[in-house]
Amino acid sequence: MSFQAYLDNIQTKTGKSPADFRALAAKKGYSDAKGLRPGVKAGQVLAWLKQDFELGQGHGMAIVALLKGMKKEGDR
Repeated sequence: MSFQAYLDNIQTKTGKSPADFRALAAKKGYSDAKGLRPGVKAGQVLAWLKQDFELGQGHGMAIVALLKGMKKEGDR
């Protein structure tokens, strides 16, 4: 599955776009304009995504990659 397919599935399931997740993560203090904030671990973000959005490991890691700036929308 492509990275963009993960993002599309996440948006279908949650109703939230990648931009929404960036804004929500920033509001929770997990990220800023540069990416994940220093000291924030992927596990913290995964726990939040599982609790609030019922996302599993794979979809959660797609959001983590997005927040880290490792992947961008449209990536395959």
